[in-house]
Amino acid sequence: MPMMKNRVPVREQKPEERVKNFKEVSFGYNHEEALLEAERCLQCRNPRCVGACPVAINIPKFIQELKDGHIGKARDTIGEASNLPAVCGRVCPQEEQCEGKCIVGIKGEPVNIGKLERFVADWAMETGYKNTEKAPANGHKVAVVGSGPAGLTCAGDLAKLGYEVTIFEALHEPGGVLVYGIPEFRLPKETIVKEEIRLLKDLGVTIETNVIVGRTVTIESLFAEEGFEAVFIGSGAGLPMFMGIPGENANGVMSANEYLTRANLMKAFQEGYDTPISHGKHVAVVGAGNVAMDAARTAARLGAKASIVYRRSEKEIPARAEEVHHAIEEGIEMNLLTNPKEILVDERGFVKGMVCVKMELGEPDASGRRRPIEIEGSEFTIPCDSVIMSLGTSPNPLISSTTQGIETNRRGCILVKEESGATSLEGVFAGGDAVTGSATVILAMSAGKTAAQGIHAYLMGKEK
Repeated sequence: MPMMKNRVPVREQKPEERVKNFKEVSFGYNHEEALLEAERCLQCRNPRCVGACPVAINIPKFIQELKDGHIGKARDTIGEASNLPAVCGRVCPQEEQCEGKCIVGIKGEPVNIGKLERFVADWAMETGYKNTEKAPANGHKVAVVGSGPAGLTCAGDLAKLGYEVTIFEALHEPGGVLVYGIPEFRLPKETIVKEEIRLLKDLGVTIETNVIVGRTVTIESLFAEEGFEAVFIGSGAGLPMFMGIPGENANGVMSANEYLTRANLMKAFQEGYDTPISHGKHVAVVGAGNVAMDAARTAARLGAKASIVYRRSEKEIPARAEEVHHAIEEGIEMNLLTNPKEILVDERGFVKGMVCVKMELGEPDASGRRRPIEIEGSEFTIPCDSVIMSLGTSPNPLISSTTQGIETNRRGCILVKEESGATSLEGVFAGGDAVTGSATVILAMSAGKTAAQGIHAYLMGKEK
């Protein structure tokens, strides 16, 4: 059978239906569709997709196992590199990573690696298949701060190596950005996130919630009083950035971080919950990353007319192409080459509009993207009653400010050795958004894997 040039289509909810609910947009592949798509893999001798995967999943091997009917083995192969395959199959920017390097993509569409990973992971969950093989207990205790992608990955890898691992999570639900930041319609919490976390618990990982490291306990006390021999900081980047423009303190202005946390973690989208969210009729979201798209699409599902306000052009939008495509399908308005100058406030202190200016693109700046320049005299007003700022986040300074000896940069990001994740404080390692600032789930996972190996080398070195 000749290889198909195009991918097997992925079934989705229709835009006019899904914009009224929080159910997952994509249905993913069924078994027949997954096998058809798997047939498109060339099984390259030098698979460029593996090198482009931040956690180095053996992609050709798991796809071949899937084709051969050994789906459990395919799940085991993915599990050797990734502790969160059902999550990654849904939210990773595969188009920039594995799929972006796929040889099949030169003359056609690349193999849909992400959807195949999702199929294998979902199959394992639905059938109850799991592999909890791990090394014998080695007698060493490690603490992990934060239960986001970096912390979960580091904890899982260490547990497989025989460590006694305890995760300390500040919120009442584990999962970090997976539960508070990414909406239900992209990443279901009960059936996917909680199941991935349950598998880590099956490996022996202990999770303690409502523990704020830096307040409830300190890094120092984890060593001195609780007997941990190493600590991994994967506390994320929860400190939102704002523009500093007039009117930004008005009622109806909030960070995307707060908006999505209220909607996702605190279930504000469900009627009857005691943690409601501001239901604007016209919501303007400033920014165009994945978080901005999530906020705008959430606002639309809560009944608002939602729009994106972004100072560069469509070509520079940092969000995944799939998310932008879905947002446009759902009626999200795109105000591109547009930059806010002032938020207008009514006599009661509430948002009533946003003054913006049109932009044009000049020469590339330090980020490599063309620098936006204001067009003089182009001011206009966008009517809105809510503004959501989605300009990125930086690490919360709580841990670094309460822990002597941890070096940070001017943005408050923890400084680490790239090859091991070691900080300037002995026995303390870090990774993910706490080190890089806001980035992707898969890059945080990669950092968690690096730190797990760094901790293992550190503690085994001490034994000698």
